[in-house]
Amino acid sequence: MDLTSYVSNLGREFATLAEAGGEQSRALVERLTGSLESAIRMTLLDALSHAADEITRDLAPGSVELRLRGRDPEFVVTAPPSETPAPAAGDATPADDLPFAEDGPAARINVRMPEQLKTAIEEAAAKEGRSVNAWLVRAATTGLQRSDPRPDTRATVKRSAQGFTGWVR
Repeated sequence: MDLTSYVSNLGREFATLAEAGGEQSRALVERLTGSLESAIRMTLLDALSHAADEITRDLAPGSVELRLRGRDPEFVVTAPPSETPAPAAGDATPADDLPFAEDGPAARINVRMPEQLKTAIEEAAAKEGRSVNAWLVRAATTGLQRSDPRPDTRATVKRSAQGFTGWVR
């Protein structure tokens, strides 16, 4: 997607507005238009990025990514699979037991992780044709659906050379 036409159109709109203000206004707009071009471009990219995030939330488990090729944004759409495999008995938690609503509002978080883990996540997401964000959301959802809220107090006991480790009641 070439943003140049949109940025140029906005510059022309500024010039048209400046004509009504006289020679000083036109000179001011001509000076500002060049420096505003990058700000306008970044604002458009930000709007496109937010749009892609909203579409991804509605399209889940599919996704929409915004990628830059040079200065031009490009949308990459990953359609949801046509058939979802049925979960094995005991694997899924009923929707009422989940601590969140699937259609609830999205929230942003920052995560710090080791570089090797980040690389592994990026590779796994690429294998599935998903964005890293979509892959992490799916992994977290799957983890929450499979986790047992109570720890297993009957865990196996391991014996080391100098003592025992394990759960005690």
